Amino acid sequence: MDLEDAAVARKKHEASDRELVARLVDQARAEGLELVGENGLLNRLTKLVLESALEGELTDHLGYDKHDPAGRGSGNTRNGTRTKTVITDVGPVEIDVPRDRDASFEPKIVRKRQRRLSGVDEMVISLAAKGLTTGEISAHLAEVYGAEVSKQTISTITDKVIEGMAEWQNRPLDPVYPVVFIDAIHVKIRDGQVANRPIYVALAVTADGERDILGLWAGDGGEGAKFWLHVLTEIKNRGVADVLMMVCDGLKGLPQAIEQVWPQTVVQTCVVHLLRASFRYAARQHWDAIAKALRPVYTAPTEAAALERFMEFAEVWGGKYPAIVKLWEDAWAEFVPFLSFDVEIRRVICSTNAIESVNARIRRAVKARGHFPNEQAALKCVYMAVMSLDPTGKGRKRWMNRWKAALNAFEITFEGRLSATRR
Repeated sequence: MDLEDAAVARKKHEASDRELVARLVDQARAEGLELVGENGLLNRLTKLVLESALEGELTDHLGYDKHDPAGRGSGNTRNGTRTKTVITDVGPVEIDVPRDRDASFEPKIVRKRQRRLSGVDEMVISLAAKGLTTGEISAHLAEVYGAEVSKQTISTITDKVIEGMAEWQNRPLDPVYPVVFIDAIHVKIRDGQVANRPIYVALAVTADGERDILGLWAGDGGEGAKFWLHVLTEIKNRGVADVLMMVCDGLKGLPQAIEQVWPQTVVQTCVVHLLRASFRYAARQHWDAIAKALRPVYTAPTEAAALERFMEFAEVWGGKYPAIVKLWEDAWAEFVPFLSFDVEIRRVICSTNAIESVNARIRRAVKARGHFPNEQAALKCVYMAVMSLDPTGKGRKRWMNRWKAALNAFEITFEGRLSATRR
């Protein structure tokens, strides 16, 4: 058969499928059936497809078709059916599962004791990742699909991600990253009593210009440089030989911890953290004015120009909010490094949308839970939230469009460290 014949055959097959669907829809309308619902057309079709698939599996298992004389004396025969209800994407579907006499048939389409098809599990995990609690997911499935799924079952489904989380957390990493952003999100964990605990997050920009979330770690107390040293050492042990720039908040002792792991890494204070911290000391009605006044500081072409703009800010706002001025003065040494870099490198460091989207998704999921019974439950929630940012499950997507210009800037500014470590 040539390509033209194949195309004609495919069109005939598609036309036949459409005619079949049209007949089914017409028949459903004539019988007054709805498309969805417990006795809807999709429910009936799902039942038909599943039962046909199961019959096909049993035929393969026995080696002969139903009513085929070849089965006589074969040692194993069909033995009726048993009824079970499975939860599917179109709601609960009651199906007849065929059996064989010696009970050796192990169906794959709907396994023994399986009560949910895989799409339902994926739906539950997706809803959990978006911040819904087990009770809210149970109510959603009951309302939309008419499916009764207990909170314990939903918890069991979401527990499946833990194995994947452990594998993801221990995967090998790239030998070098142009930039790594580190941050901590605080969650409430009930361990004897409810207390705030940090979840440490490391997000990298890869040499290919993609976002890569390197891992998640649950701290045992308040955020501290000592625990960050543990996190960074683990990242290094997973294969990261060099990080060109590390962007972080102004946590005391953190630059020293970074230097201990990667001595050549440039430590850069995150502008977003500085702005957010500044707003904590100011009345809300002044936030816009303060943000506008600080923008010339972190967008200045040179350190000297930035200092000049900062002195102007201090003159206007220092009397009313001296704590903001002190905050920037204390962070100045780690704030100004990027001002000496190429504009393309600045764009990477200041492209905070990706970081904020990660943090916002995590905070939304955490807020919906209130607090967690233990550390593992908190990590599971944060992991699902992070993975939901990318349907591939790899936590990666493009950091910025004009990456090649930034890549060249990193290669020149850091004198080949990027390509040397990758070889």
